[in-house]
Amino acid sequence: MGHRLHFARLAPDEIPAAEIVRPGGLSRYTGLVTEEQQESGASATQESGSQGGGVQGGRSGGLRLVAAALMLRGDEVLICQRRPDQPMALQWEFPGGKIEPGESPEEALARELNEELGIEATIGSKVTHIRHNYRHGGAVDLQFFAVYEFRGEIENRIFKEVRWVRLEDLPAFDFLVADRGLIKDLAQGKLL
Repeated sequence: MGHRLHFARLAPDEIPAAEIVRPGGLSRYTGLVTEEQQESGASATQESGSQGGGVQGGRSGGLRLVAAALMLRGDEVLICQRRPDQPMALQWEFPGGKIEPGESPEEALARELNEELGIEATIGSKVTHIRHNYRHGGAVDLQFFAVYEFRGEIENRIFKEVRWVRLEDLPAFDFLVADRGLIKDLAQGKLL
């Protein structure tokens, strides 16, 4: 059974539950991409050339609110592998985590990067925003921010592995389903 996707320009208050939004543009990349499509490698296309994680986080009525970092070093980005004892074991993701009540996404991300990697990061601009609905229920709202500067040495405090990877090599890693569309766009140079 095939899935049909519809893409249209929408006002900010008309954006549906499943979305990838790039700040600063009038175009929106919208539409629901099911996990089955993600797993089969199918992807949605973007309208008008607009360009389109992740980490588990806090809940707001069943919706997990998450901030994640695209930590950049030249043409490389920092990725992290989940431990074998965690849900979605050994899959790759970007560092970050839940947004606590009363925190802005930027504050949450700075706190999470300190907890996970022992660094004090300067949080840059929002790169993209993804809402992903999981096949078995639940959803995650992911906001990705660029991080070009941080103080301290990266210390792996919670992951199985942390490594710098060239953007074009990202598709070779087994990322969380919610991040796969973003991975494709990053590898193709569409976002950064």
